[in-house]
Amino acid sequence: MTYDANNIFAKILRGEIPSHKIYEDEHTLAFMDVMPQVDGHCLVVPKSGSRNLLDADPEVLAHVIAVTQKMARAALKAFNADGVQIRQYNETAAGQTVFHLHFHILPVLEGQIIKPHSGKMADHIALAKQAEALRAAL
Repeated sequence: MTYDANNIFAKILRGEIPSHKIYEDEHTLAFMDVMPQVDGHCLVVPKSGSRNLLDADPEVLAHVIAVTQKMARAALKAFNADGVQIRQYNETAAGQTVFHLHFHILPVLEGQIIKPHSGKMADHIALAKQAEALRAAL
């Protein structure tokens, strides 16, 4: 399988599709998931094209996982969460729907029900507020 440079995350990286950015450096971008499963659900993606973890350059992975850790800590703080889930899917059979390497960060409260990835977009004002809370927690 090959990397498709027209996937939605590649378009976000090129600025063709707007996003609620939280953090950016020369290697990575973190932004809000527009179909969140919990408040504060965000994504971390590399700026270089990798289909998923299986074809990613190890140096790319090193940068992405470091930012994933940074964002997980910020999510715990910003949302006063009891824990954090880090999700990462590889290929359709495993649940991957966007074929650009990405990590989901979900801050969770004890006993919280995590919503399914519904396909329904969240309110952009709420997402902007959550992105601001995450930026403040960095």
